[in-house]
Amino acid sequence: MKNDKEKTSNVSEKMKSVKAAWDKAPDGSKKDNALKHYQAAETAHKANKDAEANRELDAASNSLK
Repeated sequence: MKNDKEKTSNVSEKMKSVKAAWDKAPDGSKKDNALKHYQAAETAHKANKDAEANRELDAASNSLK
């Protein structure tokens, strides 16, 4: 089982990855929708709600597809 520090680190790494994909994405509704999910993930991460942050990051990634 992972400890809290490892979970937070994983979320941080996933956030970096999603942000990089978002930065490269073309402008449009998909990018706008992904930004909303990314911002929700940031909020959840700051509140130490890693499961919620992961769900939002997954939604952001899916929005960019």
